[in-house]
Amino acid sequence: MAAKSQIIEFSLKCTECNNRNYYKKKNRNYKEKIELKKYCPHCRKHTLHVESKI
Repeated sequence: MAAKSQIIEFSLKCTECNNRNYYKKKNRNYKEKIELKKYCPHCRKHTLHVESKI
């Protein structure tokens, strides 16, 4: 049987409008939630994006 993949996919959700704008991958062993300041096309400005499940 094949081993479980070490890479997981997640989405980045805008904290202001709650839209999921970006999809990323990370190592399964990295336990901390990712927070990045990225551009939100719905808000039309740079906002904080947090990790959420797909």
